[in-house]
Amino acid sequence: MKRLSRGKKGQLLNLVLIAVAMIFTIALVLYPEQGFAAGISGLKVFGKVVFPSLLPFFVLAEILMGLGVVRGLGVLLEPLMRPLFSVPGVGAFALSMGLAAGYPMDAVIASRFRETGQCTRVEGERLLAFTNTADPLFMLSAVAVGMFKSPAVGGLLAVSHYISAFLVGVCFKFWGRKDKDHLAELQARRTERAKGSIFVRAYREMMLAREEDGRPFGKLLGNAVTESMQTLIMICGFIVFFAVFIEILSLSGMMSVIGAPIGLIYHMFHINGGLVNPTIAGLLELDIGSAQTAVVNAPMLQKLALVSGIIGWSGLAVHAQVASVLTNTDIRMLPYFLARFLQAIFAAAATVVLYLMGMGRVATEAMAHVPGLTGVGQALDGHPFWQVSSSAIALWLCIVAGLLVISMALSILRRVRVIAFHTRLK
Repeated sequence: MKRLSRGKKGQLLNLVLIAVAMIFTIALVLYPEQGFAAGISGLKVFGKVVFPSLLPFFVLAEILMGLGVVRGLGVLLEPLMRPLFSVPGVGAFALSMGLAAGYPMDAVIASRFRETGQCTRVEGERLLAFTNTADPLFMLSAVAVGMFKSPAVGGLLAVSHYISAFLVGVCFKFWGRKDKDHLAELQARRTERAKGSIFVRAYREMMLAREEDGRPFGKLLGNAVTESMQTLIMICGFIVFFAVFIEILSLSGMMSVIGAPIGLIYHMFHINGGLVNPTIAGLLELDIGSAQTAVVNAPMLQKLALVSGIIGWSGLAVHAQVASVLTNTDIRMLPYFLARFLQAIFAAAATVVLYLMGMGRVATEAMAHVPGLTGVGQALDGHPFWQVSSSAIALWLCIVAGLLVISMALSILRRVRVIAFHTRLK
């Protein structure tokens, strides 16, 4: 009976997908010009923003992993990542890349970690839960300057977004802690762990990883570029598809039908009804949802909270990209969806609190002194994108350096405590 029930559910889902595909195809026939224009706009977003900002990071990540640098950094960053988020030290690399480059950089790196056995399935799910962050270019420039015409908005949204990501990471620290396969892999990893100081172990792991990879640098570079381009083409396809899909939903009137329950909820909590359509668009694609929210005639606090929630959720377009990247791994999407929902709530709440405290401009002024953010924040003011990429890479280096300093300080503090404990025993 259970098998039959599952089979019926699968058939029902398949029928729904067929109906949606047929309706979408018919709508494209009825609205060919509007669909084409939406596709071109999505292609422009990819060509002007996504491609030049993500390609350097994709190639850099593949090269650093192939050379063994990432595994060496993982040993050095273990004292920070393990107690805080219950993930291996290499997770800090995914975190730093996610902070600097944005979606879906974290998923690409997490999948590579899982494929190479540097994390368990549970650790990969924990890692993906809190490293899925938007890049500074989008929040400080595209949203703040381009959509809201206010630089102060960028700092507020960025601080709220990263606070929410941290809170999600702490919450997911306990995810899957009783999973048997996870515990068995952790035990095997502890048995194989090399002895010696943290720097000696980092060097050994780096050399071991390079030896296991074994590719000449020329081949490593070629593979990095090829795989990066394949991933970016996939991302481009999703961006264009969802741009057309949202346009078709608006033209066909389906937005009003889907938005009826959301409109009722907004009415109950005295939220402006004009934010219903941007909410639906944001559930599907964060760029379009954020842009639609900015032009609605609604209270600023409500618009900022919604945009913050949309960025935390990141949109089904990004979720589809993440799912495609994780296809070759056993990392599940359910914890990822739960994390995105949780982050959307945390981000919106943090935005409201910080806004009421008047911290929008303060946050912007504080972030303006962080190296790399200045060039990123000025991307829409006529600066070439090679400058944006270099600024983002500088920001990534600053993040890695900061994480290393904190990790080393925690390692030294832990060693001092152990020495003090043994001294007392004597």
